[in-house]
Amino acid sequence: MEPGAREAVMALPRDNFGNVERQATRAVAPGADWIQWVHMVRNVMARTFLTLGAFEWVALGYLAFSSVTIAIFSRNLAHPWKLIGVQALVATIILVLSVVGARAEAAAESTGFTVTTQFWRFWRHWYPHLYFLFCFEELAYLVHLVNPNWQDAKLIAFDHWMFGVHPSVWLEQFSTPLRNDFFQLAYLTYFVYLLALGGILYYRKEWNAYWSVMTYSAVGYAIGYVIASVFPVESPWFAMAGMWKGELHGGPFTATINFIEHYGRVRGAAFPSEHVAGSVAALWGAWRHKRWLFWVMLPLVLAMCVSTIWGRYHYVADIFGGIITGTLGFVIGSWIMKRRPAPARPIAAEL
Repeated sequence: MEPGAREAVMALPRDNFGNVERQATRAVAPGADWIQWVHMVRNVMARTFLTLGAFEWVALGYLAFSSVTIAIFSRNLAHPWKLIGVQALVATIILVLSVVGARAEAAAESTGFTVTTQFWRFWRHWYPHLYFLFCFEELAYLVHLVNPNWQDAKLIAFDHWMFGVHPSVWLEQFSTPLRNDFFQLAYLTYFVYLLALGGILYYRKEWNAYWSVMTYSAVGYAIGYVIASVFPVESPWFAMAGMWKGELHGGPFTATINFIEHYGRVRGAAFPSEHVAGSVAALWGAWRHKRWLFWVMLPLVLAMCVSTIWGRYHYVADIFGGIITGTLGFVIGSWIMKRRPAPARPIAAEL
């Protein structure tokens, strides 16, 4: 307190001394509360960042990059600020799950697992799948973020130059209900790869391997998301409509795919194939962390790649793009994991 302030306070009535002292202190130290609040926010942020692993940094980095890009090219979108707001909400959910999950882990280490801690551990580890789904569905609004024109003609020309035919049209001659259903089943296996590999690692509590696999996928997907928003491609299903003799008829697996495509199809975001990118990233993860699973997945992934052409969902160029981005996801993700491994778990007191 500055010279003379103490004497001024002492002159006030004794019964009001405490209140006046606090008022006098604030009066002679303007901004003290603001500085204290800033320090508190910085400490909270620092503790929050401690709970983030490589996956979170990749996920939040993509959301930040995407939001900045949306702001820059906002004139090309119908509701850019709504999109940014939704991305901010998703980022907040990721931060909350990271903090609450770390608290649950710390509590479990000291008192044992309860239903509550098991609940938060589950969501802390499995929310990445919902994040991937959100980002993919969001591409329906971002495919013309930079370029207003579809680029399918370039990929159609590439495929024809490479094979001398349009692959998806040429394959129609071999179509039968049984073959159609087989390849639609192969297409559906895409949804199992990361779940199966992640589930095995989660069950065995191999946390660093688990988050490595999620990070490979996050990097591979993020590269694909960015490319799709710069180089919009519809897919043969739209761009080549009318070139086939008829629809692909099959059994229950064909009906399942038709149902999924009806309610979840994204028009655009075909290049690179995110199905292939995610599958290849998971395949590389199996190679590194569960070699026996790699040999189980390999023929399924190959059949799935063919199914994307058979089902008229992708060009061959999309498959090549997915293989490259999935592999890049593995390479870059491995490099990131060496510098920022599985999420830290600070003791409960720090949180």
